[in-house]
Amino acid sequence: QPQLVESGGGLVQPGGSLRLSCAYSGISLDYYAIAWFRQAPGKEREGVACVDRNGGTTNYADSAKGRFTISRDNIEKTVTLQMNRLKPEDTAVYYCAATIDYSDYPVWTRNVFKPNEYEYWGQGTQVTVSS
Repeated sequence: QPQLVESGGGLVQPGGSLRLSCAYSGISLDYYAIAWFRQAPGKEREGVACVDRNGGTTNYADSAKGRFTISRDNIEKTVTLQMNRLKPEDTAVYYCAATIDYSDYPVWTRNVFKPNEYEYWGQGTQVTVSS
């Protein structure tokens, strides 16, 4: 069974940085795109950033553009989300998730920030931005 495990969350002051990691296992996940989502209390889960199976193409939600960077290491089997200039509204539980990214069904033909597109999820890591 494929698994995704997030780490790196914590408490940070506004304007600070955090680096989240998603370690994935299960050989089939080599053919999956990986995305980061977040969910704040009382709000719907929203997509933040996505990277394709090769790590060569990325996509960001407007809230993340210019501040967050997603990257993938297929040898170490990790996906990293570098978050800079954090704001209080970034406070949420952050999840990584995996969706199929086959050559005849590429991830970019779908809505990559729709949670229902993703088959596998991690347990989440809390990020709190507060002074």
